[in-house]
Amino acid sequence: MTEETIFSKIIRKEIPANIVYQDELVTAFRDISPQANTHILIIPNKLIPTVNDVTEQDEMSLGRLFTVAAKLAKQEGIAEEGYRLIVNCNKHGGQEVFHLHMHLVGGEPLGKMLTK
Repeated sequence: MTEETIFSKIIRKEIPANIVYQDELVTAFRDISPQANTHILIIPNKLIPTVNDVTEQDEMSLGRLFTVAAKLAKQEGIAEEGYRLIVNCNKHGGQEVFHLHMHLVGGEPLGKMLTK
């Protein structure tokens, strides 16, 4: 069985977070260490450790990540100018919390995606 993460506790509201959206499939909240003017994490309510652990049964939840991202980008006023959606996978991909999550970042020019 996969270990719970801090995100599981945020979903259940056992620890405080600035939740901006929640439904039966996903939860979205502001990142506590924002990397841009807007930085929101969107997570499936089901614990999926990494992209490598996604199954066909997860398609509805993961599709919801994108529809919620578009909705939040519009609400945040960043949809028209643009934003970035980021999903990291495992250590080399930069994943720090092993509960699949999407970063919605924007509100300023973000530059190139990779600097190498």
